[in-house]
Amino acid sequence: MALIDIEAGHVGTVVTWLQMDRRPDPSVPTPRTPLKMARWEAPDPAAYRALFARVGSPWLWYSRLAMDDAQLAAAICEVHVVSDAAGAEAGMIELDLSDARTCLIRFLGLVPELAGQGHGAWLLDRVMELGWRPGVARLSVSTCSLDHPAALPAYLRAGFTLRRRAFESFPDPRLAGLLPRDVAPQVPF
Repeated sequence: MALIDIEAGHVGTVVTWLQMDRRPDPSVPTPRTPLKMARWEAPDPAAYRALFARVGSPWLWYSRLAMDDAQLAAAICEVHVVSDAAGAEAGMIELDLSDARTCLIRFLGLVPELAGQGHGAWLLDRVMELGWRPGVARLSVSTCSLDHPAALPAYLRAGFTLRRRAFESFPDPRLAGLLPRDVAPQVPF
């Protein structure tokens, strides 16, 4: 067994890459939910960052928060916004189809207050519906040990298979001021 030290001021995580090489069985019924989803055409950078932070702060998502407006505009792919019954933004899906044969799920998540209510199954079902379009031969996604604990099991249940795992460390985004210091209390400073 080997231990890998984590540099002071950094966070460590195990990253898992997964892939699905064929569309899942469509006979499985779509989970019911009051949530709705719509494509977000040309998202405003500030609005995108706000939703990204609401969804991802508990899991230390920070990559898009570190980008300036031009970098963010160039990086954003196909975004779909989830809304709750009152119309408030409650989650997001971002798909990268720059490789015509692969749909890469860049981001997928709901706001923390919706966790544990079965909405994740509905969201993953929407990903399947959006991702498996004509010409797509595989769906690809990565998750890490900092993400919601249900993420990896949900991907595996959906039919994704493990392709690769690696250890990653990065500067703590809370110390850099990209995220508030009180988010992700499960990850020590």
